[in-house]
Amino acid sequence: MKYEKALDILPEHIVKTIQHYIDGSYIYIPRKSENRKSWGEQTGIKKDLDIRNQMILESYVKGDSIQALSERYYLTEPSIRRIIRSEKMKL
Repeated sequence: MKYEKALDILPEHIVKTIQHYIDGSYIYIPRKSENRKSWGEQTGIKKDLDIRNQMILESYVKGDSIQALSERYYLTEPSIRRIIRSEKMKL
């Protein structure tokens, strides 16, 4: 997110109205709900985590222990259990 000068993009009368409420401070204007992206969608991390989680389930089904998966993926055992449970529910 980058900052824009209000006077560069808004009509002067709108800037004056906004100044009436919030003079000289920063204001965040959220995206329209139809333009919002879900977490991780823009960076691709969500897809990467989905792939990792599928790999964890596949390894578990093939016989890898929770402890081994925890060490391999640097996650706690409860996190590994949660991922396995979540991935099973997707099937």
